[in-house]
Amino acid sequence: MTAQTTEARTWKRTHTCGDLRLQHVDQEVILNGWVDARRNHGGIYFVDLRDRYGITQVVLREELAGATKIGPEFVISVRGKVLGRDAANVNPQRKTGEIEVIVQELEILSSSPTPPFEVLEELDTAIETRLRYRFIDLRRGPLQRNMIHRSRFVNAMRRAFERQNFIEVETPILTKATPEGARDYLVPSRVHPGEFYALPQSPQIFKQILMVSGFDRYFQVARCFRDEDLRADRQPEFTQLDMEMSFVEEEEVFAAWEKVITETFAEVQGVELETPFQRMPFAEAMERFGSDKPDLRFGLELCDVAAWARESEFKVFTSVLEAGGRVVGLCVPQAKGFSRKQVEALGAVVGEYGAKGLAWWKASREGGTGPLARFAAGEKAGALMDLMGAEDGDLCLFVADRESVVLRSLGELRNHLADQLDLRAESWKFLWVTEFPLFQRDEETGRLASAHHPFTAPVDWDMTGADSEPEKLASRAYDLVLNGWELGSGSVRIHRTDVQTKIFELLQIEPEEQELKFGFLLEALRYGPPPHAGFALGLDRTVALTLGLDNIRDVVAFPKTTSASDLMCGAPSEVSPEQLEEVHVRSVAKPGGAS
Repeated sequence: MTAQTTEARTWKRTHTCGDLRLQHVDQEVILNGWVDARRNHGGIYFVDLRDRYGITQVVLREELAGATKIGPEFVISVRGKVLGRDAANVNPQRKTGEIEVIVQELEILSSSPTPPFEVLEELDTAIETRLRYRFIDLRRGPLQRNMIHRSRFVNAMRRAFERQNFIEVETPILTKATPEGARDYLVPSRVHPGEFYALPQSPQIFKQILMVSGFDRYFQVARCFRDEDLRADRQPEFTQLDMEMSFVEEEEVFAAWEKVITETFAEVQGVELETPFQRMPFAEAMERFGSDKPDLRFGLELCDVAAWARESEFKVFTSVLEAGGRVVGLCVPQAKGFSRKQVEALGAVVGEYGAKGLAWWKASREGGTGPLARFAAGEKAGALMDLMGAEDGDLCLFVADRESVVLRSLGELRNHLADQLDLRAESWKFLWVTEFPLFQRDEETGRLASAHHPFTAPVDWDMTGADSEPEKLASRAYDLVLNGWELGSGSVRIHRTDVQTKIFELLQIEPEEQELKFGFLLEALRYGPPPHAGFALGLDRTVALTLGLDNIRDVVAFPKTTSASDLMCGAPSEVSPEQLEEVHVRSVAKPGGAS
């Protein structure tokens, strides 16, 4: 028997700090964990011992307490006997609250300085401090429960895909830089001077090649990297559950995902979801909700009032319509008690999204009140109420501008009102948004760009009207939306060379550039590609939503800040000139980050 084995036997735990119950009374046990709290009761110490499974109260008698100096976050091992607590001393807030352990032996396994913050359920500490000491923050119950939930959720999805005969295939992390809509993270090559790998923004190209290779049902829990500005729902490195299928179209992809999601929610959330999920074309989503990721838990749908506005004498409305713009409104029944000041404050909301103003009217068939009232006299008041589905006293809000401004500003106003009036019901409203535009035009250059990526199939394979009005072409791209959050995107892919050639032609990508950027995929697609389609779901965002969180940071073990910094390990950081020389790179930045 080695010395190491003998030492381990003195402290190796028999139970976790969440295991012990009344049935363990009189048993001798060994517990390991962190000192969560200490209380001195007349020379006897009561210590809360914590691990990720729970907390157990252990009792140090006077002679042991006096001989042992332990502090917060010390790691200790205790050997002792389990006793039942008196009824008056039971702690109903803990699963171990009916017992305690009377300690006979205690061993300090490691000590700790006073931590920068306490390991508490609720913590009012600056996020920068929490991220700097993430290894302590992660000891807190909420974050540990989040990470456990994430693990169970992801593995439940894995099992659900395997039950549908999907196989998991890992794709490369060091790959070729390809344009996918965001900036790549680049990795210099030591053995190929002046050349660079890129970290993948997604496994898109490789999963299409897997379809060509005959793996007709692929999935992967994939790490992805995008050098872009961060928000609450974005990190520079993130995880997505990626999949691709051959010999399918949209509905087969939808059905596969609906089965995975419903099985996962049933297993992990204890929630039965209704299927099939609702489908809605992009154009309808924008027209009804002013958003391509509408929250369906409440109403407040947009209403086109151009017909009424055209007959009105309100010059703001008529002049916008004459210039080819839109006049759209929404009716807010719950806002009958809004004051003029509250209503006018809503103008600032739409102003953030480019709207020049917000017209309003408190509806009444007698004319109502508000700036629009004098243009809604007589029969015009009733006609507008009927058009908008308004009742007496309802608040009607209008924006007149070019279409993109009108829809977006009212869509954001709709969400703002839902928060202000607490309209979001507690439910899970999934939605497939389909038929996104195939192209979008760059406002600065005037050039077409792919709205999704250049391998997305059009709804019309013949691409009728592509040369004259390419922006009107609809694609076979789709998003999955949950309660107003986009969970992920996918599409039917192009497997026909004639269509792919036409797409590149419209994007003004010459053959030489095609080969440079996408050559290895295009070559694979010349060798018998099957019809295929796929989808990728953002795991960080999805898990955050299932926990009721509005920031993905608390479901990521080691997140970055909004400036893409890791405060715990100090990344990114400068490297030595020797390291740069090894990979044939010269930095133009001045030492210390000075510009």
